[in-house]
Amino acid sequence: MPGCALLLAGDPGIGKSTLLMGAMAQLARGRKTLYVSGEESLAQIKMRAERMQIGGDGFDVLMETRLENIEQAIIETEPAVLCLDSIQTVASDDLPAAAGTVTQVRECAQRLIAAAKMRGMALFLVGHVTKEGQIAGPRVLEHMVDTVLYFEGERGHSYRILRAVKNRFGAANEIGVFEMRDVGLAEVDNPSELFLSERVQGAAGSVVFAGLEGTRPVLIEIQSLVAPSPLPQPRRTAIGFDVNRLAMLTAVLEKRLGLGLFNHDIFLNVAGGFRVTEPAADLAVAVSLYASLRNMSADRGLVIVGEVGLGGETRAVSHIATRLKEAEKLGFNRCLLPDKSMKNLPSPGAMRLEGVASVEEAIERFDV
Repeated sequence: MPGCALLLAGDPGIGKSTLLMGAMAQLARGRKTLYVSGEESLAQIKMRAERMQIGGDGFDVLMETRLENIEQAIIETEPAVLCLDSIQTVASDDLPAAAGTVTQVRECAQRLIAAAKMRGMALFLVGHVTKEGQIAGPRVLEHMVDTVLYFEGERGHSYRILRAVKNRFGAANEIGVFEMRDVGLAEVDNPSELFLSERVQGAAGSVVFAGLEGTRPVLIEIQSLVAPSPLPQPRRTAIGFDVNRLAMLTAVLEKRLGLGLFNHDIFLNVAGGFRVTEPAADLAVAVSLYASLRNMSADRGLVIVGEVGLGGETRAVSHIATRLKEAEKLGFNRCLLPDKSMKNLPSPGAMRLEGVASVEEAIERFDV
């Protein structure tokens, strides 16, 4: 959109530059673009462009860290789209502070955003993240732009997830899934199929959760490993899931079902490097923990969704019809879900819906 400002953040080496170079190459078809890098030399940018097989007229590249020179390049080239990689490397001569400081980042971003609004130029800014995963620099930077995107993924996986955490022009929490290949990033049309492609059938503690990211349904494999611990303080480890919520669900299983988990190590993994943040995954996690403890495997066609309260009760989740439609499309024929979510549901088709009022009832249905 002309005049919009977008901030892209992510861990070093996750593929931010690769993603934006590919996007700029697409945008250069029919419009003038300018890619400004403050981190890589022109030779390095050329090597990446050749590997990605991109280039051509309208795709200009500049290596520059001085704000005044970037502003002059904007005046001379009049690009429709400008990409700056990254905002932390740029500094203005008007300020005595070094590049990357709060003052420089705020001032440089403010001037570039003002130029974008005045000229009707789309602006892409790349931002570094801290060890805690937050965007480095002043918090006001996120308020200055129209859209904030996070590029996520595990180093050991080829999958990358682009997540919108702020969007003035549409819904937030939407995701795009990409796969890193030799020639760059390729969009994944069906992320559910991708995340489940390596699932081992019959594995104890493995269940499928019907998730939702923004408005996009995603089926995700949740794996648990519960084993006796020789340690006085058993370990509780979660990858891709909130460890505090894992502790809460463990306590619910101990209190409401009488499971002896206090002397067991618990490891929870969301397969594929995905990160689950919605409470609707509670029931799937609880069933996964029980299945691992009892060394049981889930039915091949079973999918689970539902929030769990401290009393062990299940709570309704949103957009249940959308989740079920995605599960049915991938061949799942049975779903454990909160009984409160079954109200006003359209015809489930071939899907067998089993409403449960509590996590205890869900375990009983799973155990059948």
